[in-house]
Amino acid sequence: MISTALAVELRAAGVVWAPVSGDAFQIARDDFEGDVFTVSDMTIEAHHYPSGTILGFNGTTEWALDSLALDDAVWLPREDQLRDLLRGAFVSLRRTASEAGGATRYIVEARLGGRVRSFESEDPAESYGLALLALIRAAA
Repeated sequence: MISTALAVELRAAGVVWAPVSGDAFQIARDDFEGDVFTVSDMTIEAHHYPSGTILGFNGTTEWALDSLALDDAVWLPREDQLRDLLRGAFVSLRRTASEAGGATRYIVEARLGGRVRSFESEDPAESYGLALLALIRAAA
Protein backbone atom coordinates (compact mmCIF):
# COMPACT_ATOMS: atom_id res chain seq x y z
CA MET A 1 0.00 0.00 0.00
CA ILE A 2 1.29 3.47 -0.83
CA SER A 3 2.13 5.91 1.93
CA THR A 4 -0.35 8.58 2.96
CA ALA A 5 2.19 11.26 2.02
CA LEU A 6 2.46 9.93 -1.55
CA ALA A 7 -1.34 9.57 -1.81
CA VAL A 8 -1.74 13.23 -0.80
CA GLU A 9 0.87 14.27 -3.38
CA LEU A 10 -0.91 12.29 -6.11
CA ARG A 11 -4.22 13.92 -5.22
CA ALA A 12 -2.63 17.38 -5.25
CA ALA A 13 -1.07 16.58 -8.64
CA GLY A 14 -4.53 15.90 -10.07
CA VAL A 15 -5.17 12.17 -9.74
CA VAL A 16 -8.95 11.80 -9.60
CA TRP A 17 -10.63 9.01 -7.64
CA ALA A 18 -13.86 7.34 -8.73
CA PRO A 19 -14.53 4.99 -5.78
CA VAL A 20 -15.31 1.35 -6.43
CA SER A 21 -15.71 -1.59 -4.09
CA GLY A 22 -12.34 -2.71 -2.74
CA ASP A 23 -10.68 0.73 -2.82
CA ALA A 24 -8.76 1.76 0.30
CA PHE A 25 -8.81 5.29 1.66
CA GLN A 26 -8.06 7.37 4.71
CA ILE A 27 -10.06 10.22 6.17
CA ALA A 28 -8.17 13.49 5.92
CA ARG A 29 -8.73 14.55 9.53
CA ASP A 30 -6.34 14.44 12.45
CA ASP A 31 -8.68 12.32 14.59
CA PHE A 32 -8.56 9.53 11.95
CA GLU A 33 -4.80 9.51 11.42
CA GLY A 34 -3.58 6.07 10.43
CA ASP A 35 -7.05 4.53 10.04
CA VAL A 36 -7.57 2.86 6.65
CA PHE A 37 -11.08 2.17 5.36
CA THR A 38 -12.23 0.04 2.43
CA VAL A 39 -15.11 0.81 0.08
CA SER A 40 -17.52 -2.11 0.22
CA ASP A 41 -21.03 -2.56 -1.07
CA MET A 42 -22.02 -3.68 2.42
CA THR A 43 -20.34 -1.15 4.71
CA ILE A 44 -19.02 1.88 2.81
CA GLU A 45 -20.75 2.74 -0.46
CA ALA A 46 -20.01 5.47 -2.96
CA HIS A 47 -23.16 7.50 -3.68
CA HIS A 48 -22.92 9.62 -6.84
CA TYR A 49 -24.95 12.85 -6.98
CA PRO A 50 -24.86 15.79 -9.42
CA SER A 51 -23.18 17.83 -6.66
CA GLY A 52 -20.43 15.24 -6.09
CA THR A 53 -19.67 11.82 -4.64
CA ILE A 54 -20.38 10.99 -1.00
CA LEU A 55 -19.07 7.92 0.82
CA GLY A 56 -21.92 6.49 2.90
CA PHE A 57 -21.09 4.48 6.01
CA ASN A 58 -23.73 1.78 6.53
CA GLY A 59 -24.31 0.28 9.97
CA THR A 60 -21.63 2.26 11.77
CA THR A 61 -22.79 2.09 15.38
CA GLU A 62 -19.43 2.58 17.04
CA TRP A 63 -19.00 6.18 15.97
CA ALA A 64 -21.13 8.89 14.45
CA LEU A 65 -20.04 9.10 10.83
CA ASP A 66 -22.88 8.64 8.40
CA SER A 67 -21.25 10.03 5.27
CA LEU A 68 -18.10 11.71 4.04
CA ALA A 69 -17.50 14.05 1.11
CA LEU A 70 -15.02 12.61 -1.36
CA ASP A 71 -12.83 15.69 -0.85
CA ASP A 72 -12.32 14.60 2.78
CA ALA A 73 -10.98 11.19 1.75
CA VAL A 74 -7.49 10.32 0.54
CA TRP A 75 -7.45 7.41 -1.91
CA LEU A 76 -4.74 4.79 -1.39
CA PRO A 77 -4.61 3.19 -4.85
CA ARG A 78 -3.50 -0.41 -5.23
CA GLU A 79 -0.52 -1.54 -7.28
CA ASP A 80 -2.70 -2.59 -10.25
CA GLN A 81 -4.57 0.73 -10.25
CA LEU A 82 -1.31 2.68 -10.26
CA ARG A 83 0.06 0.54 -13.10
CA ASP A 84 -3.13 1.20 -15.09
CA LEU A 85 -2.76 4.96 -14.51
CA LEU A 86 0.80 4.82 -15.85
CA ARG A 87 -0.58 3.38 -19.10
CA GLY A 88 1.97 3.31 -21.91
CA ALA A 89 4.68 4.95 -19.79
CA PHE A 90 5.12 1.72 -17.80
CA VAL A 91 8.16 -0.29 -18.91
CA SER A 92 8.84 -2.88 -16.20
CA LEU A 93 8.80 -3.92 -12.55
CA ARG A 94 11.85 -5.64 -11.07
CA ARG A 95 12.50 -7.05 -7.64
CA THR A 96 15.99 -6.81 -6.24
CA ALA A 97 17.31 -8.72 -3.28
CA SER A 98 19.87 -6.74 -1.40
CA GLU A 99 22.99 -8.39 -0.14
CA ALA A 100 23.66 -9.26 3.50
CA GLY A 101 20.00 -9.95 4.28
CA GLY A 102 18.71 -6.43 3.64
CA ALA A 103 15.20 -5.55 2.56
CA THR A 104 13.86 -6.49 -0.85
CA ARG A 105 13.41 -3.48 -3.15
CA TYR A 106 11.08 -2.99 -6.10
CA ILE A 107 12.08 -0.92 -9.11
CA VAL A 108 9.51 0.42 -11.55
CA GLU A 109 10.85 1.67 -14.85
CA ALA A 110 8.77 4.21 -16.74
CA ARG A 111 9.31 6.14 -19.94
CA LEU A 112 9.17 9.87 -19.18
CA GLY A 113 9.99 12.46 -21.80
CA GLY A 114 11.60 9.94 -24.12
CA ARG A 115 13.90 8.32 -21.57
CA VAL A 116 13.47 5.49 -19.10
CA ARG A 117 13.65 6.42 -15.42
CA SER A 118 13.68 4.14 -12.37
CA PHE A 119 11.65 4.49 -9.16
CA GLU A 120 12.58 2.33 -6.19
CA SER A 121 10.95 1.45 -2.88
CA GLU A 122 10.44 -1.45 -0.48
CA ASP A 123 6.81 -1.66 -1.65
CA PRO A 124 5.92 -2.15 -5.33
CA ALA A 125 2.84 0.08 -5.01
CA GLU A 126 4.98 2.93 -3.68
CA SER A 127 7.36 2.51 -6.64
CA TYR A 128 4.42 2.68 -9.06
CA GLY A 129 3.10 5.74 -7.23
CA LEU A 130 6.45 7.52 -7.43
CA ALA A 131 6.60 6.82 -11.17
CA LEU A 132 3.04 8.13 -11.66
CA LEU A 133 3.80 11.30 -9.74
CA ALA A 134 6.90 11.90 -11.87
CA LEU A 135 4.86 11.26 -15.04
CA ILE A 136 2.21 13.81 -14.01
CA ARG A 137 4.83 16.39 -13.09
CA ALA A 138 6.69 15.83 -16.38
CA ALA A 139 3.46 16.40 -18.31
CA ALA A 140 2.70 19.66 -16.48
